Amino acid sequence: MTRREQQELIDKGLLLPLMEEFYTIQGEGYHKGTAAYFIRIGGCDVGCHWCDVKESWLAELHPPTETSKIVENAAKYSNTIVVTGGEPLTWDMGPLTKQLKEKGLQTHIETSGAYKLTGVWDWICLSPKKVKLPTEEIYAKAHELKCIIYNKDDFRFAEEQASKVNKNCILYLQPEWSKRDKMMPLIVDYVMANPKWKVSLQTHKYLNIP
Repeated sequence: MTRREQQELIDKGLLLPLMEEFYTIQGEGYHKGTAAYFIRIGGCDVGCHWCDVKESWLAELHPPTETSKIVENAAKYSNTIVVTGGEPLTWDMGPLTKQLKEKGLQTHIETSGAYKLTGVWDWICLSPKKVKLPTEEIYAKAHELKCIIYNKDDFRFAEEQASKVNKNCILYLQPEWSKRDKMMPLIVDYVMANPKWKVSLQTHKYLNIP
C-alpha cells in the first residue's frame, strides 16, 4: 500500500492510528465502576499542559490499524466500548461506530469536542479545554460535561461551559490529578454551594488499574 492510499483510508476512517486498547474498569464520570473496553486513538493538537497521555499527541507514532480489526478485538471483551485519545474526533468516527453498533455494542466517547462530531454514540462525555473550545453542535448532544479543575479560574470556565450544554447533561467537576490535594477541598465546597454539579474522581488511579 502506498502512503497516499494509506492516507485515503485514514481520511475515510477505515484506518485509525491506534495507540492502545485494553479492558478495564471505567474510572470516571457517570459510568465509573463499569467494565469497559477502551480504544485509545492517537493524534491531538489541543495540547493540555497537564495531559497524562502526551504520548498520544503525535498520530505518526501510532500504527494505522484497520478499523475492522479494532472492532473485532473490542467485541471479544465487553458490550461497552469507550473511544478516547488523544482527540478521537480528529478522525472520522463513522466507520468505527457503525461496525461497533452492528455488533450490538454500546459506544461511548470521551472528547474535548474541538472537532466536528462524527459517529453514532450512546454516551458522549464532553471535556472542554480553554485552548481549543468545543464546536457548538456538541453542546446539545453531550450526556455529561466533565470539567477538569487545575486552578481557581477553572470554576469560571466550568460555569461558562455548563451554560451551553443541554438541560439533561450531567455536570462533573474533576480535579487534575497532580493538583488533587489542593483543589479537592475547593471542589467539595463548590459542589455543596452549587449542587447542580457532581464530583468526579479518577477512581482507576486510586485502584491502581489502567
